[in-house]
Amino acid sequence: MPEAEAIRLAQRGDVRAFERLYQLHSRRVYAVCLRMVANPTEAEDLVQEAFLQVFRKIRTFRGEAAFSTWLHRLAVNIMFMHLRRKQLPVASLDEIVESQQESGGLVEEAGGPDPSLAGLIDRVNLERALTQLTWAHRMVFVLHDVVGYKHREIAGILDCSVGNSKALLHRARRRLRSLLQETFRDLPFAFGIAGHRNQSSLLH
Repeated sequence: MPEAEAIRLAQRGDVRAFERLYQLHSRRVYAVCLRMVANPTEAEDLVQEAFLQVFRKIRTFRGEAAFSTWLHRLAVNIMFMHLRRKQLPVASLDEIVESQQESGGLVEEAGGPDPSLAGLIDRVNLERALTQLTWAHRMVFVLHDVVGYKHREIAGILDCSVGNSKALLHRARRRLRSLLQETFRDLPFAFGIAGHRNQSSLLH
């Protein structure tokens, strides 16, 4: 069943159509949730909560943005509230960029691969480094470099400007580069970890 048809039928209450939407999008939503909360059980719970919201609100979807953008916006809001409930510091993306601009920082643009990061990582060290990023930097990095969204799509999902998305990605990559370089200074043998070349694409 094509996505457009599944959306139309799901808005009429067709359960099979809703299941089709779940099949099409749940893995991608789970990938984002897992890297945001770093806990498979919590990630699964967040995915279920996100699709419960989709089921309740799908009649409000008007097609003004891609369905995946609308869906991920719901999922991001759920993750945001989840982290707030855990009493973790969570600021909006615009607040972070504005505060950095006021302190003299520039809104850098980033969009393509970062060759200086290629070949430096394995999955374990990447996951550990991601947990040390702020919520906003981690979210933009995951959406862009892991899931594959363009900055225009991320701006729609996170309700921020394209420039802010690019700036946050640049800073996320810079912070990850610093964290990973610290790891390799402490563990010089890490460059020989099997499979690191396969994982390096996550930072592109």
